[in-house]
Amino acid sequence: MNRNILNRNVIIWLVVFCGLLLWSGWHPVDQFTWFLEVAPAVLALIALSVTRRRFPLTTFTYVWILIHCAILMVGGKWTYAENPLFEWLKGPFGFERNNYDKLGHFFQGFVPALVLREVLVRCAVVNGRVWRDVLTVSFCLAVSAFYEFVEWWVALATAEGADAFLGTQGYVWDTQSDMWMAFCGAVCAVTLFARFSDAAIAGMRHNENFTGSSSGA
Repeated sequence: MNRNILNRNVIIWLVVFCGLLLWSGWHPVDQFTWFLEVAPAVLALIALSVTRRRFPLTTFTYVWILIHCAILMVGGKWTYAENPLFEWLKGPFGFERNNYDKLGHFFQGFVPALVLREVLVRCAVVNGRVWRDVLTVSFCLAVSAFYEFVEWWVALATAEGADAFLGTQGYVWDTQSDMWMAFCGAVCAVTLFARFSDAAIAGMRHNENFTGSSSGA
């Protein structure tokens, strides 16, 4: 029963992922930007496929990874500077720029933090919640900083072709605010969502013990 549910969840995850990928790749605003934005999602799919049998994550974490991938694909479809919803929000909230990129960078900290925290908890790598949370947030900040390096390198290599990918929209503090949003996302993951992650891990361990007991009987 549990195996059937697991297989069904995998199929649903893949169908949603592939559907969003095909949709985002159908006449995107900028083809080069689309490739740059969806590349991390495709790399995540490859990584999850390789690690699924040896170290499957909880369904809770897989769902958030899918949501992050969806955000990347939507960003690839319209570019982060021209997202229709956030373009409309500029009026009601008085925004001077399209802030969809800030949502993307928030999840850039939030989702990796959930993944790393789950690995650290399940593998008992770090003793003590405080040190685990500090390590998780620090890792996510490092990932965010490296991504800013990637944006810089792409800009240097392609010149004006990277404008849509960078999405600075003339904001001089764009790099710093991007990293701040990633920091906020990581902190949110290890504080507000920690108990949900712990519950998912406990549920996974219970199912593993139950399955092991059943097969042993």
